[in-house]
Amino acid sequence: MMMVCIADANAAIGRGVSFSFVTTAEELDAVPENCRIDGPVEVECEILATGASYRLTGCVRCERMFVCDRCLACVSSRESYAFAEEVRRTDDESGLSIVDDKIDISPLIRDTLLAAQPIHNVCRPDCLGLCPKCGANLNEGECGCDRMVPDPRLAALEQLLKK
Repeated sequence: MMMVCIADANAAIGRGVSFSFVTTAEELDAVPENCRIDGPVEVECEILATGASYRLTGCVRCERMFVCDRCLACVSSRESYAFAEEVRRTDDESGLSIVDDKIDISPLIRDTLLAAQPIHNVCRPDCLGLCPKCGANLNEGECGCDRMVPDPRLAALEQLLKK
């Protein structure tokens, strides 16, 4: 559990109080389906008492390992995800609640990690992928295969040219 004490924030109304935590994805139950989060998950958080609520802002950093969906290369990437949440004493819509002047931010960090994962894992935006004929990684160079796909609308004309 990552407990943030609001008493410190109440003592410094209008000024943020910083906290930091180190945990793992397993402890947070934040294990994505299409990648691994290796090593520590570092959380830097600031809580600001605004009078009516508490504003939590911060950043989650982790090492993300995945297989590129296009070229099947194993990739390790240092990721950073920002978060911001407002918590009120009488309102628990955010899923965070205040108990004994403390807020457990574990659900917020878990949701931040899981929601930030992309639908498609790509090693880089311009990844060329694999050759559909021989399976060579096109990021490493041309394989020499003829990958031209004829336009099916012109198939009838191609038949005429062959005659």
